[in-house]
Amino acid sequence: QLRLVESGGGLVQPGGALRLSCAAFGFTLRSKNIGWFRQAPGKAREGVFCLSNANGGTFYKESVKGRFTIFRDSGQNSMYLEMSSLKPEDSGVYYCAADRSIEASIACEPDRYEEVWGQGALVTVSS
Repeated sequence: QLRLVESGGGLVQPGGALRLSCAAFGFTLRSKNIGWFRQAPGKAREGVFCLSNANGGTFYKESVKGRFTIFRDSGQNSMYLEMSSLKPEDSGVYYCAADRSIEASIACEPDRYEEVWGQGALVTVSS
């Protein structure tokens, strides 16, 4: 059974930093495209940062440029979202996802990721 298990969410002040972790079980992360998505209350789920397995290309939401980064640790079979200079508008439930399809390798959109999703981690940026 393919599973992704997230950890690392929480409450952080504006300007602070947080790292989200996502451990994979039942498959090897390096064989798939990986991504982080978030959903704010009352809003649709959106892509935040994705890494293509096809060519190593990255896709990210413009508002997180220079503040967020994604990386994969093959030894730990885990993926991470490193977030800094956090803003209140970054708040939401963050989900990790993985998918081997070509569709998932060319855009960071939730509908392109169908294989496996994490359970979600709540991030609240507030003073």
